[in-house]
Amino acid sequence: MAVGLEPATRLTRTAAIYRIDVPFTEGRTVYLGLGAVWTSQMNRSSSRRRFLTGAAVGAATGLVGTASRSSAASADTNGPDDIEDIPDEVGLETVIDGLGFPLAVEFPPDANRRYVAERDGNIWVHEPNGLRGKPLLDLRETVVTGGERGLLGMTLHPDFAENRRLFVHYSAPRQPGTPRRFDHTGIIAAFETNDKGTRVRSDSERVVLEIPQPANFHNGGDLAFGPDGYLYAGIGAGGGGGGGGQDVTTDLLGSVIRIDVDGGSAAGEYTIPDDNPLVGRKGLDEYYAWGFRNPWRLSFDDGDCFVADVGENDYEEVNRIEKGGNYGWNVKEGTHCYREKDCPDKASGPGLGGDRFQDPIIEYPHPPAEKNVSGVSVIGGYVSRSDTLPALEGAYVFGDFAANGRLFAAIRPDDNDELWPTTTIGIAGETSLEQLYSFGRDDDGAVYALGTTADTGGLFRIVPDT
Repeated sequence: MAVGLEPATRLTRTAAIYRIDVPFTEGRTVYLGLGAVWTSQMNRSSSRRRFLTGAAVGAATGLVGTASRSSAASADTNGPDDIEDIPDEVGLETVIDGLGFPLAVEFPPDANRRYVAERDGNIWVHEPNGLRGKPLLDLRETVVTGGERGLLGMTLHPDFAENRRLFVHYSAPRQPGTPRRFDHTGIIAAFETNDKGTRVRSDSERVVLEIPQPANFHNGGDLAFGPDGYLYAGIGAGGGGGGGGQDVTTDLLGSVIRIDVDGGSAAGEYTIPDDNPLVGRKGLDEYYAWGFRNPWRLSFDDGDCFVADVGENDYEEVNRIEKGGNYGWNVKEGTHCYREKDCPDKASGPGLGGDRFQDPIIEYPHPPAEKNVSGVSVIGGYVSRSDTLPALEGAYVFGDFAANGRLFAAIRPDDNDELWPTTTIGIAGETSLEQLYSFGRDDDGAVYALGTTADTGGLFRIVPDT
């Protein structure tokens, strides 16, 4: 069913206190609403006081899903290989080249330019004559990379033309108050650009939220504003085989959160929409949905929120998010049980109270599989709405990190309870991708791929095959 994202009023957090015991801290931690944390025996204070701690998860497994421990996945998981009316091939038009590891692109509404973020911490301004000589924002001395860390997400405030606010999600060194065995701290921060939108104003950073991360992988990181004007963020379960996703009382790992960044108060840089699903229930109020392993890219289209979630053993998935939805990890992987032959259809984790698991709208198997749509690390995309590519109108375009740059497309079925039929789209012409990292969409509904060819990293517009 379609997701209703009605506008909600704001609830300003003040004195709510949650007591939690967190492994690997040296005492009792108190969660003080809006992310503030005090740890009784660590004798630490923080000027930022916007921490959300989490339980440590096990050993590293790397960027993509781990190798399967079970038999090969079913070949019938993603419908037909060929979908009527979906083109067999599309072209790629090079928009920007000379990049290294591009992960996000935004299109300012008031100028003929683009912002493109690289994993190392640079955000570049691209204009009709090419890239400007100096970056919009240089976070290279702040961002930590390695594993899956880096500058992971970027989005513009809906009123960017007036307020010039740019939001980013990046990996930073461990901040004061981060549990001592955790790897780093994820930071969601706001910056302001100059009036021309060509440089970030010095000293304009406002840290919105700090999220201690147990490991250097499965960190999620994408950001997007919804049609309700609130900021959504995908946060990974934090690494480790089988870890995370089913505890909404201790941390924000394995989630999609929703916050109001226009409602800052003395307690912090954001407030909680009063219709967030856990307001008034046991659990952290920032949650919008949970049960994710590594949500890698999220997007909106016509009121729907799409979140791709990287699998571990056998399946990759894309979910259409409902408020308060539990998407199954680490009990389910796609529509299947993760470890057991039989698994419950309801959650039993702390604060979940028997919530039913939500199935994805798209799933596909890890290889070996007979289907041409397969891979081991899904990359979420966008619904195509471009008048110049009518053959893809309404199709969800996405990909996989391990699919050699191939593009996938899925279409909405007549029955909303069915999985969306999914197929591979070939790339014609001289430009083809060797590695895909992410996607973007401009105000005209055209979808872009971010990745690398044999020669360069860049931004590529998906266009008709000519």
